[in-house]
Amino acid sequence: MELKEFIEKYDTQNQYDVLTNSFSQIEFVQSLDNPEIEFSAEEINSVVVCGLGGSAIGADLFYNLFGKELKVPYFVNRNYSLPAFTDENTLVVLSSYSGNTEETLSSANQAKELGAKVVCLTSGGKLKDFAEENAYPVFELQKGFQPRYALYLNLFTLVKIFGLIGLIPSQEKFFEESVALLQTKAEEFKVQNFLPFQFAESLVGFIPVIYSVDNQTSAVGLRLKGQFNENSKSHAFHNVLPEFNHNEIVGWETYNENSFRAKAIFIWDESYHPQIKKRIEITSYLIKKAGAEVLTINSEQKDFKLRLLEMVFFGDWVSYYLALLRGKDPSEIDNIYYLKEKLAEN
Repeated sequence: MELKEFIEKYDTQNQYDVLTNSFSQIEFVQSLDNPEIEFSAEEINSVVVCGLGGSAIGADLFYNLFGKELKVPYFVNRNYSLPAFTDENTLVVLSSYSGNTEETLSSANQAKELGAKVVCLTSGGKLKDFAEENAYPVFELQKGFQPRYALYLNLFTLVKIFGLIGLIPSQEKFFEESVALLQTKAEEFKVQNFLPFQFAESLVGFIPVIYSVDNQTSAVGLRLKGQFNENSKSHAFHNVLPEFNHNEIVGWETYNENSFRAKAIFIWDESYHPQIKKRIEITSYLIKKAGAEVLTINSEQKDFKLRLLEMVFFGDWVSYYLALLRGKDPSEIDNIYYLKEKLAEN
């Protein structure tokens, strides 16, 4: 089947065009009017970003990108309650694309009670109302996306916020280079016979087991795992090195394709510690010896931040194509909607 036929048959909300135009999300953030923020980096001793799913992965990516530049502890909160260290000197970023994520709204009320310094990211909903009622700065995201497809809105708004507060240097160059990168790569990745489509083809009938490196590319692996789940309607698993070498590596000793048909995917970057590179080499050997294929995702961009971004974008396309190849709609998330309906029942 030709790509056009796949899209017409399965892509009911035209996520193909959304992916192709991902760069425009960054341009939207560049043009976004900035609400007034009345505090600066000197008043902040810790950061908590509250979000779930597509509204949290941007926070994970932010830390992979800028963790070495932050001078204060940083925590991504995926629950109903804020960590005990939260106080009036904590920056609490409330991130919910829909504005109605119940866990984040619960944390919002706690942040208010604790007198934390609050900034909100949302396209509307209850979180926008909460921000306006309490005169908190709110960055309004472009509407019309499913949260996971709005990643670049979320990520680059976080970059903008942290730059405005002074927690990281201003990132104008990163914005410009990222727009150019996603424009260029979209033209390559949207072609049927190019690498992301071929990569997806190789995964049909297999469960992806993804390995990345803690605090460097861990968010790339976590993002890819979530994209396989939501877009491709596929199980996928993710772990990080070096931790994975202290436990999960032993599980490959009993690998049997008849009971667990898997392929390992390593997220690779040239900046890894020499011992990490050695660990990947040895572990890849053991996985292949057990009878499973090992795949690699990497980037040859000169700058680490751009390499990270390209690997995320590559994975977005792979998961999209895998959905089409499996005969699935890359937009549909019926189980999530069902869960939310049941949770809302009295």
